[in-house]
Amino acid sequence: MLIRHFQPSDAPALRAVFHDSIHGLASANYSAAQLDAWAPAEHDTDGWLRRMEAIAPLVAEIEGEPAGFADLQTDGYIDMFFVSPRHARRGVGTALMRRLLDAAREAALASIYSNVSLTAEPFFAGHGFTVERRNEVAVRGAVLRNATMRRRLVETRSLD
Repeated sequence: MLIRHFQPSDAPALRAVFHDSIHGLASANYSAAQLDAWAPAEHDTDGWLRRMEAIAPLVAEIEGEPAGFADLQTDGYIDMFFVSPRHARRGVGTALMRRLLDAAREAALASIYSNVSLTAEPFFAGHGFTVERRNEVAVRGAVLRNATMRRRLVETRSLD
């Protein structure tokens, strides 16, 4: 597995990973209507490319094909973290998370956080994230539940 930086030519394949991950992995936690609202089949191709360029994700590649992607913003926010269902539970997510954690430590971030789907919550918890709050988010007429989760990288101590 190769983990590399996003290239604009990745945008269509990453959109497929996004769509397939949501529809293939999250169906146990969300209804078909919620999944369609979250990741509709029709999308704005140019808007997707602009978003990918803005967040500059890392791409996990297996045999020349994107298997997953994840980003880390300068404030420690993980905006997107998706793995193709064809490569789920094969270490792709863990490899991406390790790279994000390395980047966060290198940037001297105190913590990293994300708004995590119900489906991804156990994965994030397994990597040391804890739930800070539960959310309900309106997306294209559907309400989706998720959790804001954070992993502290720097311990804070009381001076008592």
